[in-house]
Amino acid sequence: MDHSSAHLIDLNSKDKKNAIHSKFTSETKEEALSRSEDVMHNKRQQMHEAYYKEIGSEILNYDHVLLFGPTNAKVELYNYLEKDVNYKKTQIDVAPADKMSENEQIAFVKAHFDN
Repeated sequence: MDHSSAHLIDLNSKDKKNAIHSKFTSETKEEALSRSEDVMHNKRQQMHEAYYKEIGSEILNYDHVLLFGPTNAKVELYNYLEKDVNYKKTQIDVAPADKMSENEQIAFVKAHFDN
């Protein structure tokens, strides 16, 4: 995952992968920046929270999840979820990872859960 998209990989599903995309795009950033830098930062914060909330609603369906990716978005999401009691029963692992192809991502997840 990164700040623009999160690829959800369910190893037990036929449809191994789907994605959630952040609504905070470069166009949104430019439009907010045209008003002020503070407006842009507030807009980014609100939209990242909505993005994390959407991912979190999917995570509630699982007992054990792995957050990984090349940016700090995984840690931000982890911190966001840790504040919510609804996720106390979900084991959430966080791992650093470089940018990967779809097959590399699936292999990474399989390797993590095989250990």
